[in-house]
Amino acid sequence: MDKIDRSILTILQENARIANVELADRVGLSPSASLRRVGQLEKSGIVKGYHADLSLEKLGHSVLVLVNITLDGQSANMLSEFETAVGNVPQVLACFLLAGESDYLLRVAARDVNDFGRIHTEFLSALPHVMRMESNFILREVTNRGLSAEEL
Repeated sequence: MDKIDRSILTILQENARIANVELADRVGLSPSASLRRVGQLEKSGIVKGYHADLSLEKLGHSVLVLVNITLDGQSANMLSEFETAVGNVPQVLACFLLAGESDYLLRVAARDVNDFGRIHTEFLSALPHVMRMESNFILREVTNRGLSAEEL
């Protein structure tokens, strides 16, 4: 990966919908060379995809909760069963396997505190092998970004 690839990545992080002609102009390449570079970044897996950044609040989910989960064991079977089950809970936006005191960290969206109570009771408490849960309500997002291309 060279300086041009890093510039392409920076621009795509700012605006993934940029027209290829404009991208090419900004990085000093022909449109065909720019398209080829973007294709190589996608094929290599550096660019994993493109998505719309939705406002959860405007979609009616004003409460975000981080939930630390500790399982009652860590066998491959237990981890697999938990991960399969948590993948079926639509309110779980992200699930991370951790090294540390907790086994997993979940990011959960809810309409309000009462809705989170329902999600906790109906879904999270029913997940397999859960020994302990600790919920932390997010007050506000301070920063949320990916690694900048200059840091690579």
